[in-house]
Amino acid sequence: MAVRQETVVDALVVDAHAHVFTHDMPVVANPRHNPKYDFTPEQYLEIMDAHGVQFAVLAAGSPWADYNDYMIAALRRYPRLRGTVIVDPAAEKYTLESMARDGVVGVRLSFITMKEVPDLGTFAWRRFLRRLRDLNWHVHLHIDGPRLPQVLPHFEASGVKLVLDHYGRPDPARGIQCEGFQAMLRAIERGRTWVKVSAGYRLGEERVAAYGRELLRTVGADRLLWASDCPFVGDEPATTYRRTMETVDAWMPDSATRRKVFGENALKLYFP
Repeated sequence: MAVRQETVVDALVVDAHAHVFTHDMPVVANPRHNPKYDFTPEQYLEIMDAHGVQFAVLAAGSPWADYNDYMIAALRRYPRLRGTVIVDPAAEKYTLESMARDGVVGVRLSFITMKEVPDLGTFAWRRFLRRLRDLNWHVHLHIDGPRLPQVLPHFEASGVKLVLDHYGRPDPARGIQCEGFQAMLRAIERGRTWVKVSAGYRLGEERVAAYGRELLRTVGADRLLWASDCPFVGDEPATTYRRTMETVDAWMPDSATRRKVFGENALKLYFP
């Protein structure tokens, strides 16, 4: 049994992004990551309990593409968990509805691995986004910030809810002046876009503190979601779960903001 640690937030906490997998799951060709170990739902729940985290959202990982089976099995077993899946845009609504009954709340699009983003103006993509909107799901988008302006208009026109990974991944050379970061701010203000304040260990803690403060200054706290990105694939064991909380807590101005970012916002979005 894990020893309970002091939590950063003395209130409800929701982790908006974590992964579970086994080392022998089928992997796509030339994956961004290919972990050689297991990280089970039970291991993750133990970490959650040790850090005072009540609920969490499991994210499909690009190495396993649409092999969502292992993650969905975890959602069925543990009501504390929700998930986002990777599916083909041709997926029938019946299939998506079945996944929704198991605890799936959105679709992950990992455009960051693509040399060219797909044409979201085609019928196939417009049909797909409409189905997601009709299900009240969200698109969980992972894309490099400079390309974000290419796709934002399509998602916004579809009416689907949009959740952006890792501060929108702005160009590190331009920071908050990155065109994608600025486009993200405008989208948040329009009311159907959220952003995960996550992966500081990948982007640089000083950079993400600047991104976080700018988000609070321009759009406030209501659309920000803390996420751990546990188990930090590619950066094990240098990153710790608690450090992912402390990195965000460092730029929190007060307890009311802290409660929103670490729990209240995610509870409303993922566990309505």
